[in-house]
Amino acid sequence: MENEVILHFEEIEKKVENLIERCKSLEADKLQLKDKIDKLEQELQEKADAEKRNSEEKAFIRSKIDNLLIKLKDIGETS
Repeated sequence: MENEVILHFEEIEKKVENLIERCKSLEADKLQLKDKIDKLEQELQEKADAEKRNSEEKAFIRSKIDNLLIKLKDIGETS
């Protein structure tokens, strides 16, 4: 009977050790995923900033072209 109890405790101890190892492994995976998420969020922000700059540049260029077209139109009407 006493041996049986000891065997049960040893079995439980092994299962607990396996759970602890699994938790450590999952924690390491979690940290890697968090780092990856942080890196991807930074890349996304950089791309959003670049897209905003491109959009502003495009609007600026469009404005300059529109102004030049107006000047050309004015020149054509006065000739």
